[in-house]
Amino acid sequence: MPRSSATAPPVGDLLRRYEDTGDPLSCQPVHLGLLNRGYRLSTTRGAYFLKHHLDGDREAIARQHRATQRLQTLGVPVAPPVEDAHGDTVAVIGGRCYALHPWIDGRHRDGAQLTTVQSRRLGSLLGLVHTCLERVMEVDPAGRREYESADPEETFTLIDELLGLARRAKPRDSFDTLAVHRLLERRALLERHADRRPPPGSAGGWVHGDFHPLNLLYRGAEPAAIVDWDRLGVQPRAEEAVRAAAIFFVQPAGELELAKVRAYARAYRRAAGADAEELTAAVHRVWWERLNDFWILRWRYQLHDRRADPQFPAASALVVWWTREYEAVCEAFAG
Repeated sequence: MPRSSATAPPVGDLLRRYEDTGDPLSCQPVHLGLLNRGYRLSTTRGAYFLKHHLDGDREAIARQHRATQRLQTLGVPVAPPVEDAHGDTVAVIGGRCYALHPWIDGRHRDGAQLTTVQSRRLGSLLGLVHTCLERVMEVDPAGRREYESADPEETFTLIDELLGLARRAKPRDSFDTLAVHRLLERRALLERHADRRPPPGSAGGWVHGDFHPLNLLYRGAEPAAIVDWDRLGVQPRAEEAVRAAAIFFVQPAGELELAKVRAYARAYRRAAGADAEELTAAVHRVWWERLNDFWILRWRYQLHDRRADPQFPAASALVVWWTREYEAVCEAFAG
């Protein structure tokens, strides 16, 4: 099997742990996702998704696997891992953690590719995820603690640091020019709205943690599998609903498709039992989070990692548009 020895997973050692997966034929990297390594593994018995968990927390990975197994019994479209001959789902080889999942034939679809009816189904699906997680996960007292919203004074310091890095970038390109413009713009917005910082909030329930188009596979018009449960945890559920919509339904110019957001949010509220007040508060907290968030620029300028650069134009424009259309956004989620 031709593959790079530098990153090649130990396919032979891995498959020997399983009884019915067959012999390896090929192992090709899947070039999607930012935080883990994935491969399409073809064998004489079929195709699998081989995931290399870079964080290496075996206990946390096993917990994620148990959650998807239980969710599947409740009708949530997921792809639980394959169990090895001993019933384990996490393989630790050479100090690295791997998991084998069935390969799901499907494609990713963003909000522009969803009809209003499909947007409604998306909201219902996330509501189903949240209510089913409540049934299958144990209460995590540590996760119920209050958490602070972003401190604008710390954000101003970060903006100054990133401005310096962007201005000194060599060779300077159009991304650097846009970054400087957005940083100055954001500083002015934050100065104008610093008094709108939300009070401390408390986490409300188990959530997927990273619900966006690259973690949802469609087969035709229907969702086939929600994947990548690495960020499974206790967070405010309605905030996940708002974050997901801000990713699914953002347009290239940085505006949200509010008609689809409205259909999605109404379906989510019905499925999750969330009221308009909860969604309004979540919209405010996520707006504030976005106003203070510069993760894409931190990756580029502090970590020298440019993989997220293509997301920056729309994401940075969204904050400006959302601030201007704040009331319309709240109405779309809560009306």
